[in-house]
Formats: sequence, structure tokens, C-alpha cells
Amino acid sequence: MNNRIDAIYARQSVDKADSISVQSQVEFCKYELKGGNFREYIDKGYSGKNTDRPRFQELIRDIENGLLAKVVVYKLDRISRSILDFSNMMQLFQKYNVEFVSSTEKFDTSTPMGRAMLNICIVFAQLERETIQKRIIDSYNSRSQKGFSMGGQPPYGFSTEPIKMEGINTKRLVPKSEEIERGRFMYETYAQPQGSYGDIVRYFSERGILFYEKEFIRSTVSQLLKNPVYVKADLDVYEFFKSQGTNIVNDASDFTGTNGCYLYNGRDAEQTKLASLKGQILVLAPHEGIIDSGVWLKCRKKMMNNFTIQSGRKAKNTWLAGKIKCGRCGYALAINRNRTGKHYLRCTQRANNKSCEGCGKIFANEFEQFVYTQLAEKLQEFKTLTGKKKVRQTNPKLAAAHIELAKVDSEIEKLVDSLTGANPVLLSYVNAKIEELDGQRKAINKKIADLSVQTISPNQIDKISDYLDDWENVSFDDRRQVLNSLVSQIKATSEKIEIIWKI
Repeated sequence: MNNRIDAIYARQSVDKADSISVQSQVEFCKYELKGGNFREYIDKGYSGKNTDRPRFQELIRDIENGLLAKVVVYKLDRISRSILDFSNMMQLFQKYNVEFVSSTEKFDTSTPMGRAMLNICIVFAQLERETIQKRIIDSYNSRSQKGFSMGGQPPYGFSTEPIKMEGINTKRLVPKSEEIERGRFMYETYAQPQGSYGDIVRYFSERGILFYEKEFIRSTVSQLLKNPVYVKADLDVYEFFKSQGTNIVNDASDFTGTNGCYLYNGRDAEQTKLASLKGQILVLAPHEGIIDSGVWLKCRKKMMNNFTIQSGRKAKNTWLAGKIKCGRCGYALAINRNRTGKHYLRCTQRANNKSCEGCGKIFANEFEQFVYTQLAEKLQEFKTLTGKKKVRQTNPKLAAAHIELAKVDSEIEKLVDSLTGANPVLLSYVNAKIEELDGQRKAINKKIADLSVQTISPNQIDKISDYLDDWENVSFDDRRQVLNSLVSQIKATSEKIEIIWKI
């Protein structure tokens, strides 16, 4: 800390007769410092409307690297003309114990008055943040309630064309014939009593038809079928949304069976209820609908009847959940129940589009018993090899990888939960983000497999041994903890089971 030096920052946007030059600013600051070592940071030709300036960014990096003890400027607005930016800068100064001085305004954070000024600035910055946020929300609600396009990628089956509404330039959806026909097929298929997401996904997969250059998956089909942008909105559609507690902007008389609709998350929308339409905003859109209201409503009501909320997506059917993967394609194995009530494992990729031949016939109870036997044998083998004494230290890289994996899994779960009721813009963003996170997840799982080394202490070994000796009485959650302590992943088919151990 004693090796830190002082800094002078000067900025001038343009040379004007009535503006002070950077050289003059530096001289004022030198006088304030009264000698000593200092470093100059000068941005010439840069506005104070933001902090995107090369020498200013260098100043920030040097503060974060612990090189600077004090920053001196000619006036506060040399840092920024934004109270919000200035407040963020003050917080940075506080974090790294850097004093800040304005030479002409006698603003010095080493004094009580200077610190009081700092707090006042932070209060105003908070007010500015909240005002900006409210302004954005008000603008969004105002524009959405008028049927204006809110930007982003148009829904599947549409492109956009510019139009003017109420004297304001916006956009209108225009159908793309080939994609719209696929949309019709989805609605007509799902509207049938036995129609399912799987039927639709398999149809497109077998024909190599993609959704924005990616394979159709069930969640994208579900979101498309829920979207009222496709419906020819008539009084039946109006009554449906009204019965769900949706805030409908237009009068009932406007629902003539011609236009599609936009559905937006309103301020009072019930965010915690994934299937709820209560509090959302429905407004007639300027484009014509594509799907007859009878078909659209049949699909929508069918989805509502089939919808079940997963409680935090927590495993409940098998303590192997999250660890078991298809030995052929690597996708997760999900648990299902056959007509006799017996639980079995099924490849999720196979269920989605049949692009994997599947894992074969694996019954859950028998598989759990097999894995339990392997756990007990592996732990006994490990105890024999180590003598329960010489246990290697936890691999920090492996621990970090598991933390990273947990964070990615949590992000994916939150994004999947947010899909229900999402508008087209959010849907497009979430799908892209999930694809990105899934790629990260696969990379992390590979890293974990590569780093599969002993990661448990002697005390943990004793505890796990106790659990395995009394397995019938061990709780569901404790069984999952035992599995997580010993196993990274299980790859399974009916012919072969591979367990990737952590020990």
C-alpha cells in the first residue's frame, strides 16, 4: 500500500475558447497535490456522457490493481456528467481505499464533508436508477398496449415490414408461407385427441426441418402453440383470456376473428405461477391471424389440462436422477411408468425425436439395486487400498468444476421455468441462452470425468459406509448425497453400464 502513487485525471471533449484545456486542468491538480509522485491520465476529444474512454479505463484498471492512492480532478464533471457513473466510480474508490479530490470544488473524500457529499451523490444516483427503470417500464407498457412491435426476433413463421401507427414508426408481422404451413401442421396435429409434442418433433426431425437452424424440441413447440400471435382472435378468444384474468386492452367488439394478438407480461402478472395468464396483457396486433380460433383454443386448453408444475424440478422418482445418461447418445435418462405400474428408464433424446435408438429395457428398481451393489463394492475396495488412512487431498479443480456445474444447472432450470408465458422476444433469447449453457454443461461434465479422482475425507468414508450398511432405512435425499459423493456419471444401456467414479 505504501508504494501506491497519486493520479491526475483530465478530460476535454473539444477545444473551445470558453473551455479549460487539459494542460490547465493538470496544473490545477498539481497545485492540489503539492508535489510528490503522480501519474497523468488524459482523455482528449472524449465526451463526459459516459465512461467509455481509453485513459479513464486505464485509470480504473490501475485502481483495481492497487497502484493508486488518490485521484485528483479539476472538476467533478471531468469524471462523468452522469450521476450514476459518478456514483459507481465513488463506490470503486471506497472499495480500493482510494481518496478522491476535486481541486476547484474542494470535494475531498478524506474529509467528513467530502464523505457526506459522496453519500448525497449515491442517494441521487439511486433515484436516477429507479427513475430510469420506471420510465422504461412505463414506455414498454404504453407501447405494448397500443399494439406496437416491441422488437426482437419475429415469431416463427413471420417476418416484419415497417408501418406507421398513430404517427409512430413501428413494424407489422408478415407471414412466411412455408413456415406458416408448418405452423398450421403443428396446431392441426396437436388438436387431435392423440396428438402430442413428440409426434410434431419426430415429424420435423425425420424430414430434417429446423427451427432457426436448430432441431425442433418439445419446449419450442409448446411455446409456439401457446402464442396468440397466430390466432384469428374472435369473441371466443376474448372470453378465454378474460376467464383467465388477463388484462385485455381492446374492447370485446374489436375481436372480429381477423387480427392476431400480442401477449405481454404485465406488472401484475403472477410470475410464480408458470401456467398463469392472470395479470398479463393481451392486445390485438396489426397483422392478420393464421389459425382459426376453434383450433387454437382446443390446443391451448389441452396444454392447460396437461400442465403440471414441477416442484423446483427436484428429483423424486429415483435417487439416480441427474447422474444417469444414455450410453449411446449421452442424453439424460428419464424415468417413466408402464401400464403395469413398473418404472423404467428412457432416453430423452429418443423420446424427443427418435434420433437415438434408445438405451433398451432398463427397469428402475433393478437398476438402482445394481448401482447400490457397485457403490458398496467400490467403497470397500477403496477402503482396502487406502487403509482408511492415506486419503489424498481433495482436488480443488474438481471441486471448482462441480460448483461451476451446479451454477450452470441452476441457470438452465431458471431459464426453462421462465419459458412459460414468455413473449417471442424473451423466448428467442431464452432458447439461445439454454443452448449456450447446455454446451457449457457438456464441457464441464467432460472436465469432471477427466478429473475423476478421490475427493472424500476419512470421516466422509465412515459416514458413507454407515449409510451403505443401512441402505433400506436411508432417506431419499441422503441416498442422492451418497451417490454424488462417489459417482460423477453413469452411462447405461440394457447391454452395458459404465460408472465414472470420483474415487
